[in-house]
Amino acid sequence: MSGPNHGSNHSGDYEERLAAFVGVEVVPPKPGQDPVNVPMIRHWVEAMGDQNPIYLDAEAARATGRDGIVAPASMVQAWTMRGYAATAAGPAPVNPGRGPGMAELIALLDEGGYTSVVATDSEFEFHRELVVGDHVSAREVVESISPEKTTALGVGRFVTTMRTYTDAGGEVVAVQRWRTLRFRPKPKTEPQPEAAQEPEPKAPRPRPAINRDNEFWFAAARDHRLVIQRCASCQVLRHPPGPCCAHCGSFDWDTVEASGRGHVYSFVVNHHPRHPAFEYPLIVAVVELAEGTRLITNLVGVTPEEVEIGMPVVLDWLDADPDLSLPVFRLREGSN
Repeated sequence: MSGPNHGSNHSGDYEERLAAFVGVEVVPPKPGQDPVNVPMIRHWVEAMGDQNPIYLDAEAARATGRDGIVAPASMVQAWTMRGYAATAAGPAPVNPGRGPGMAELIALLDEGGYTSVVATDSEFEFHRELVVGDHVSAREVVESISPEKTTALGVGRFVTTMRTYTDAGGEVVAVQRWRTLRFRPKPKTEPQPEAAQEPEPKAPRPRPAINRDNEFWFAAARDHRLVIQRCASCQVLRHPPGPCCAHCGSFDWDTVEASGRGHVYSFVVNHHPRHPAFEYPLIVAVVELAEGTRLITNLVGVTPEEVEIGMPVVLDWLDADPDLSLPVFRLREGSN
């Protein structure tokens, strides 16, 4: 397929120039900075709290029929990340002769005013587990660019790409459908004269990305029930929800209802950028529940100065709108 023609700046052919990117390889195959290695796996599983022994213990991995240590499937994208320095420098230009790439697509979207971006969803299909020494490459092809859509963030276009991950021998190890919204920020409205001003309605809470794996959790939250996914085979609890047990590999699961008691495992205070749907100061915490799983939530009813690691907290509910209720936590009474 021939690449888009960037020679014309006429607005009349903008749609054609944008549509010409569909099917184009905007990121050519390139090996990641490092092959799959144990130190990076260790950092990942410690950060995620994933205690599955097959990721760090070769003997435990062999006991499951594997040849040795494997990397968590969800790490596949991490092996191909460009690193901080390259990312800060902006999209990499493609090699001469390969045609337009991601930098050119982003420039064309910027030309149309779609200068802001937010990720909307990601779908993975895993073909095989990665092992130590695998050197992963990724190529990215534009699957579709939507017509203009009006969203809560502004007018924009959904850009969907397909990333194909391969090993050093060219074998496909995973495929990822990745969708982002490129949008025009809403223009700031001029303030009305003070006498004519009316209180602005509160901005709606941003919608979570709900999919087949987590829909049950948000449905329970609407009924003010905090549930935890449980493997039906080995009884191990897990959160965030997922289709497969990391401990035994079973796809069978049920849920248990959490007691609502826990403690602050970690927290940050968000200062910028401010979003009108949130109250500030905004305390974002990782709460470890009494049952042992952790979740990211907001702390309410306390100031940042009052929060401490290990502080006991108890469940409360934020009813953002009729269709969205979210668990929040406050200081447990009698714990001062």
